[in-house]
Amino acid sequence: MNITQGETGSGGFYKAELDGHHGEMTYSRTSPRLIIIDHTQVDDALRGKGVGQALAEFAVTEARTNGWKIIPLCPFFKAQVERHPDWQDIIQK
Repeated sequence: MNITQGETGSGGFYKAELDGHHGEMTYSRTSPRLIIIDHTQVDDALRGKGVGQALAEFAVTEARTNGWKIIPLCPFFKAQVERHPDWQDIIQK
């Protein structure tokens, strides 16, 4: 699975590609040190293959590497945070 990151004017995205299908997690940047993950979308063909989980883990790694926090607005990402107490260090309370 290949995951890439892109930035737009006020936010960005993480995109995953697997077997010609795509998944995406989008975020808004509220400051240089804070993002809001607001949406996750995975092609139906990839459901159950861990693509959403891989995108979430990528976002967590990026936050740790770059020293920012995440506000989990996206229901999928929020559920992943609840399953991973070890991610609390990058969650904005």
